[in-house]
Amino acid sequence: MNSILEKYANLLVDYCLEIKKGDKLYINSSTAGEPLVREVFRAATKAGGIVEYNLSFSEESRIKMKYAEGEQLTHQPILHAHAMEYFDAYLAIRAPHNLVENHDIDKEKKKIRGAAMKSMSDHYFRRTADGSMVRSLCQYPTHASAQMAGMSLEEYSQFVFNACRLYDDDPKASWLKVRENQQHIVDYLNKVDKIQYISNGTDISFRVKDRVWINSDGRTNMPSGEVFTGPIEDSVNGTVYFSFPSVYSSQPVKGITLEVKDGKVESWNAEEGQALLDEIFEIPGARYFGEVAIGTNYNIQQATKNILFDEKIGGTIHMAVGQSYLQTGAKNQSAIHWDMITDMSQGGQIIADGTLIYENGKFLI
Repeated sequence: MNSILEKYANLLVDYCLEIKKGDKLYINSSTAGEPLVREVFRAATKAGGIVEYNLSFSEESRIKMKYAEGEQLTHQPILHAHAMEYFDAYLAIRAPHNLVENHDIDKEKKKIRGAAMKSMSDHYFRRTADGSMVRSLCQYPTHASAQMAGMSLEEYSQFVFNACRLYDDDPKASWLKVRENQQHIVDYLNKVDKIQYISNGTDISFRVKDRVWINSDGRTNMPSGEVFTGPIEDSVNGTVYFSFPSVYSSQPVKGITLEVKDGKVESWNAEEGQALLDEIFEIPGARYFGEVAIGTNYNIQQATKNILFDEKIGGTIHMAVGQSYLQTGAKNQSAIHWDMITDMSQGGQIIADGTLIYENGKFLI
């Protein structure tokens, strides 16, 4: 375990964040993620970085949200806010103690807390878009995540490490190969305008002229393996059915169907979790799309109710309602960015400017 965590940390520091002497790195995780935090701290310090960190403890969020009132809810965490504005690099290591500890927290409190954190979130999106702060998001295997995925901790750990290519002799070289392979796809997509996704229950189109497709090659997410952009906001039309469970605040919603006209979600239905879906679409900006994407990580072939992995499943597409990634040139703003995924491996097609470029979960270009 120690050797693979050292390998993991070196990949995060050297490849994902490219930490160099004098870089200020902020790490956000939990006490459950301490083993990986320690190795990242070691690797970043050896590289000459200046490292600060925050480790949340079990039930911390629940205690705050249950008992906090007034200014306690609107107060921004000082170090985190400072880091989002001034640090050179940010690493979020997901290591949950309990994924459903906030399931019964008052909705109004959640809204107040979300609004209070908006300026901090704005700094994050602006600085990651303009390149003044590099960031990466990764996973440390915990019992909570393993249980959510329906796996033992050992099985889940192997799943995570394999998805990150940590069993390869040289993980950095493997991700550089992913970068090279995906760049060909991105170069092609950056020359097209109208794209259509077709699969079981899905026939939806959108325009992407002058939007930027991003090669997600493991630097901003570890693991990664996707290409994505933001659609022209009023160009999305059709019906999309998401065959994989979508999870928001650890609550699954299954069998989502969206009807979209001129960019706006006009109607929605879920086979399970309709009430949560109704709640989501009350959020300003949530009825427009902030992202369209194609998953390319064929080391991931099962859903684990963790969007960091599920959206990368090789042979899938996903679309996110809400906030756009500014680096794509997209403009939608929202307090939410929620990815929804559908399988393309059984007859799915992608058509770009009238040309079939993808079929049965694989690119043809």
